[in-house]
Amino acid sequence: MTDTGVKETFSFQTEVGQLLDIVAGSLYSNREIFLRELVSNASDACDKLRYQALTDATLTDGSDQFSVSLETDAKAKTLSVSDNGIGMNHDDLLETLGTIAKSGTGAFLNALKDGEKGEMGLIGQFGVGFYSAFMVADKVDVLTRKAGEDTSWQWSSDGKGEFTIEPAERDACGTTVVLHLKKDAKEFLEEVRVRHIIKTYSDHISFPVMLGGEALNSASAIWTRAPKDVTEEQHTEFYHHTSHAFDKPWLTLHSHVEGAVSHTSLLYVPTTAPMDLYDAERKSHVKLYVNRVFISENTKDLVPAYLRFLRGVVDSQDLSLNVSREMLQSDPTLAKIKSALSKKVIGALKKKANKAPEEYASFWGNFGAVVKEGLIEDPTLRDRLLEICRFSSTLNGDLTSLADYVGRCKEGQDAIYYMAGDDAKKISQSPHLEGFKAKGLEVLLLADHVDEFWLQHITEFEGKTFKSVTRGATDLDKIGGDSDAADDKDDAESPELDNLIAAVKLELGDLVKDVRPSKRLTDSPVCLIADDGDMDVNLERLLKQHGQLTDGMPRVLELNPDHRVVKKLAERAKGDAAASDALLQDAAHLLLDQARISDGEAPADPAEFVRRLSAVMDSAL
Repeated sequence: MTDTGVKETFSFQTEVGQLLDIVAGSLYSNREIFLRELVSNASDACDKLRYQALTDATLTDGSDQFSVSLETDAKAKTLSVSDNGIGMNHDDLLETLGTIAKSGTGAFLNALKDGEKGEMGLIGQFGVGFYSAFMVADKVDVLTRKAGEDTSWQWSSDGKGEFTIEPAERDACGTTVVLHLKKDAKEFLEEVRVRHIIKTYSDHISFPVMLGGEALNSASAIWTRAPKDVTEEQHTEFYHHTSHAFDKPWLTLHSHVEGAVSHTSLLYVPTTAPMDLYDAERKSHVKLYVNRVFISENTKDLVPAYLRFLRGVVDSQDLSLNVSREMLQSDPTLAKIKSALSKKVIGALKKKANKAPEEYASFWGNFGAVVKEGLIEDPTLRDRLLEICRFSSTLNGDLTSLADYVGRCKEGQDAIYYMAGDDAKKISQSPHLEGFKAKGLEVLLLADHVDEFWLQHITEFEGKTFKSVTRGATDLDKIGGDSDAADDKDDAESPELDNLIAAVKLELGDLVKDVRPSKRLTDSPVCLIADDGDMDVNLERLLKQHGQLTDGMPRVLELNPDHRVVKKLAERAKGDAAASDALLQDAAHLLLDQARISDGEAPADPAEFVRRLSAVMDSAL
């Protein structure tokens, strides 16, 4: 067991060391954000102690006067950031400031490698904002004492691979971070400079930020002010604080609700997608307060998972201050707040979609796939969510709503046609769409993985069923068109293909479920579809990728009766020797592989594909 009564030396975990190497060498113009991060951490520490003191009054001295204090020492060339918050003990220091790197460290390193210099401003978003201190300091000391404990500790490091922890003396709980400033960082000893930074980045902090006995910030909860009294700049500052992001909010929603469940909410929709948007935990990042007392950073069921991109705060007067975080999850009051917030956000997004469709298209590109999760998870708001959903289509480059799609349906069209895949541009070039394009029929292009799953829950919209163009027979003749290519085809049975179909069926056997003439193809010779009642082609592909399906169902091979290659093969299949025609047998497999390739799949047997292709080319030449 480690003797914690003496000075100990530790090595930084590898990723932390890499991060410090980058941060220490940072010469970026916005390195002043280190003070924003340290003040934000200090504020969080005060919030945490205030919450814990609700159930254990012995943790504080009876005073609820929390604050953050700044102190400059020109002679010693130090800048100190102190708080009277929760503090840390020996184990907390190890876990938070050294050997146990949070998952965000690696993510931030990757962002720095892939991004621009400006990414340094995002450091707090990854939970490693403390390390920004080394942008301006060549040594950092942390003097701390955890609330409810008697022992104080000092953590020290020059950011060059090691840090030390030793017992120390501190009169009360809290933390003081002392920065020994670099020669090129003397500007941060100037009170005028410090005041400007606090006013710019930390004016919204709800605890006083003191310097020389004077509060530098407004120290009032921004969400308690009237919406008209909060400027755009103040919203941006607060958004940066709550999200640790560096972009501007795309949409701001500030409201106060009185009634059965009173609450105030200040919510922001980011301009850019947060790094953790698709994390498996799908955490909410809206902070919960009760009467301006911080309760929880990630309250489950405060906002639904499909709105997890939201940032900001919710403050309710109707929740109990003494309620535990675990009990919150089943609190009926919280459920009512969640419902009200969801409706408000969806309503605001609908208004934005109608008034500024181009701006909304940007939002949808970032968060559309997440919003569509709600179509599965929130049946009560499904109809409202469908109204704000947007989709790519074959009509043009713009996104469309379902209502607008239905409004453009042609006479006799009783379905909303769609095709699902991994990429809208690739989908738009699929042979499956040829007949629909020829008839001027619009097809939705669904390129998000979630699309296949919400379609299992929603089968129709405004009386029209959703129909995949890659599943089941398609008869487009009954639908009115405005293209010359939309003339009725010959009888669906296409008797001239009977011999070829019989030969292909015989050769391919169980590799296909059926072979039949196609009414959807105009330019390509062949395509594969799922039969009516079978799993859609793209859903089968997704389940295979995730290991949830091993063998898929055989598909139906459709032949284009008007294609020159198919006509030539049909003539050859009428010959007396068709049953033993090697070229016809190879052609059957090549047609199947061509259909697979057009669907983005590889031939079942690449070596045989090459052999057959060579044989057919040899015969042709």
